[in-house]
Amino acid sequence: MADQNAEPKSLDELAAEGEEQVTEDLANDFAALQAERDDYKDRFMRALADAENTRKRAERDRREAENYGGSKLARDLLPVYDAMDRALQSIAEDQREAQAAFIEGIELTMRELLNVFQKHGITRVDPQVGDRFDPQVHQAMFEAPLPGTKAGDIIQVSAAGFMLHDRLLRPAQVGVSSMPNS
Repeated sequence: MADQNAEPKSLDELAAEGEEQVTEDLANDFAALQAERDDYKDRFMRALADAENTRKRAERDRREAENYGGSKLARDLLPVYDAMDRALQSIAEDQREAQAAFIEGIELTMRELLNVFQKHGITRVDPQVGDRFDPQVHQAMFEAPLPGTKAGDIIQVSAAGFMLHDRLLRPAQVGVSSMPNS
């Protein structure tokens, strides 16, 4: 309750109180606007970072699709390569002379297949007898002790392996020495 005996405030006092109230209200409004601005700035920066991450992820996915999208088809073509390679390996020398044109056609087809592989980033993993077994690119089909070799040496190559850029399509199938170390 207001004091009945108190003197009424002068216009200057009322104006001063009003200015203080307006100044306080403006300061509160300004602080609220700054907080809201900071919140929007934070949201904007997060959205910008999310958009950049999405752009990078989309670019990476596009590159992977371009490089590795045909891996299923490439894997399906490997038996064709194997069959042609076995056919060429099985031709006896006397057959080469009698069927020269036919064999040349098979060889040309094989070279074209290898050119297509190369064009699309498919390379052969072609280990040699005596190389060390590498489980990253070789598949051991059998182990056998072979005198004159060390454990882990490749003693036979059954089938070439293939890489698609830096990914293994099929490991080279090899036999590995199990000769105990002496």
